[in-house]
Amino acid sequence: MSIVDALTDRAMVVLQDRPLVPLTPWLASTIAECTESGRTLQLVTPLETRLSLPLRTAAEGDTVHWIVRNGDGYYEGLTGRPFKWDGGTFVPVPEARDYAPGFTTRPTAPIGSQLSLVYRLRHDADADLSGAVERLLQLLTGQAPAGFGTHEPLADAWRGDAFTQAVKGRPDARLLVGGDGPRAALAMCDFRVVGAGIAEVTTVTVGYSTEDPPPLQHLPSLVGALAAERPVASMFVQLTPGRADLTTEPRWTGQTAPVALAVTGQMSGPSGIPGQQVGPQRAPLTFFPLGDGRSADGWQRHSMLMQHLQSA
Repeated sequence: MSIVDALTDRAMVVLQDRPLVPLTPWLASTIAECTESGRTLQLVTPLETRLSLPLRTAAEGDTVHWIVRNGDGYYEGLTGRPFKWDGGTFVPVPEARDYAPGFTTRPTAPIGSQLSLVYRLRHDADADLSGAVERLLQLLTGQAPAGFGTHEPLADAWRGDAFTQAVKGRPDARLLVGGDGPRAALAMCDFRVVGAGIAEVTTVTVGYSTEDPPPLQHLPSLVGALAAERPVASMFVQLTPGRADLTTEPRWTGQTAPVALAVTGQMSGPSGIPGQQVGPQRAPLTFFPLGDGRSADGWQRHSMLMQHLQSA
């Protein structure tokens, strides 16, 4: 249980002084309350605190701010931008021109890679909703998912039918799915009723250590294997420097870069970005490699590809 340490018309401030802050049931309900009231949840932690992947994802939006206390100053944990308290909320320091000093300190653990795969899929209203995320986690980890839930720790052991029932009957839903095996793996699955069907956007993230690089060379066959069983509309793959345990420190570790994009159908790419057909003939995908996940040039290739596909 946590308590609200300050409440104003603009913000709800919660102090968390612990090594790791997950998306607990209390924090999940507090985020929902802030969304309804129009407030920002400002989570204030010391420099030594890490966020779990689901809570870090929430902090990338507009409702949750991760504010880090370092000495006499504050900064935003994901960007390093200096902040200050103005009497009603934490706001950026207008005269600041550089990162806060704590943001540029050395990470406390080795920085590996976090491989993220985002797929989009349209389901019939009465369809099983668990198959795609289960299969992708199997392909990435070698094992079926361990559990699922709406917050951390995950409350339920993995059962595909129970996962589907947790979504059905709701206009929208977000569920977390935990992978099994030696590497940290987590899926965040967003479902939304669209017309007579259900749209799914799921992000699966797997952590790799410096001695265990992600198998990028096998991505075409992995995407093809998923498409053979589940006709995904698209898949975007990117690589982020980060801890192998999928937690985030309030420090600079590097920038995300794209690896590949796969889209439904047989498509051609612009000059210099060839496409490769993967998946079955009845539901083909075209796989476009964009980079090694470490070079910013991949975003230029991604932009060129998207302009080409949108104009086709």
